[in-house]
Amino acid sequence: MRVAAVGRRFGKLAVVFSLAAAPLGYAGAQVGIAPAEGALIQDRQDRQAPRGEFRDTSNGMREAPTNGSLALAALDRKIADLDAEENAAKKELSELAGKLAVQKKKSIAQGRAYYRMTRAGMLPAGGGVHSFLQWAMRVERAKKNIRFDVAEERRLSGRGAELAKTLERVAKDRSQLASQRSAMDAARYAIADESRRSEAFDRAFAGTGEFIPVNGENGASSGFSAARGHLLFPVAVRANARVARREGTNGPGVEIATPANTVVRAVYAGRVAFADRYGPYGRLVILDHGDHYYTVTGNLATIDVRIGDELVAGERLGIAGDEGRGPMVYFEVRHRTETLPPATWLGLNL
Repeated sequence: MRVAAVGRRFGKLAVVFSLAAAPLGYAGAQVGIAPAEGALIQDRQDRQAPRGEFRDTSNGMREAPTNGSLALAALDRKIADLDAEENAAKKELSELAGKLAVQKKKSIAQGRAYYRMTRAGMLPAGGGVHSFLQWAMRVERAKKNIRFDVAEERRLSGRGAELAKTLERVAKDRSQLASQRSAMDAARYAIADESRRSEAFDRAFAGTGEFIPVNGENGASSGFSAARGHLLFPVAVRANARVARREGTNGPGVEIATPANTVVRAVYAGRVAFADRYGPYGRLVILDHGDHYYTVTGNLATIDVRIGDELVAGERLGIAGDEGRGPMVYFEVRHRTETLPPATWLGLNL
């Protein structure tokens, strides 16, 4: 029984030590991964939390904390330790200032006393040997006291210098940890934001298909599929088009090179299902045209519509963007999640 108890105790210590030894130290400790990379990796390993440590969730369940949460908690502990060390150093430094002032006064008093004793030189001859010995002993004690006071003053001054260096180091280490935490927070926020956008992008193609656009200028009420080869062109200016593809799609799209500041329009009446920045598409608008048909218009410099807006054919979506290869618009046609060749829908021979 005692052996088992000792084993359990050392098991707990091992868990505590493994957390304390995480590469997140300060004052010269080596960090194993860059802050932003660390947060990215740790968020992707959120199934590896130590057994026995849990957090509450919104639905009342208990689940293991993520490695990212543990890393942030470790950083917060390090920062809290630095705060405690700084407060202790400041308190001691404040007390030290008072002690040093008292010690200086004492040293001055001892020096003056020694000066008075030695000012007359030898005692008057009439004092005798006994008086001379007593005087000599007082002088020697005064010398020792002065040496002690000077040494104590130096010790206090040295300790003050050490505390000043400690405060300087703490400030530097805390600044580094704060930068690391900010980078980790930024990475976590970026991951969460990208996840939100990805979920919204996927939801945009999960419509019920019951939406029937009306008031379209190109036979909207007859259904999107009937407009194959007769869709409006995304821009109302002379432009060059070529087949292209964006990462993650299962079919081609089309890139349309345009003049700068070209207005981009809806090719068919529909409802805005997505209007935001997303991955390789840049700023884009997804229109739901009913019967599970969608058009995707990306690489926009501005987005001039909002989710839920009902648009007619030709209505403005935004301005063509330039992400380093000149102004252009990227365009796709989808049925459910399948990407269809857009050239035939636009009446292009590509």
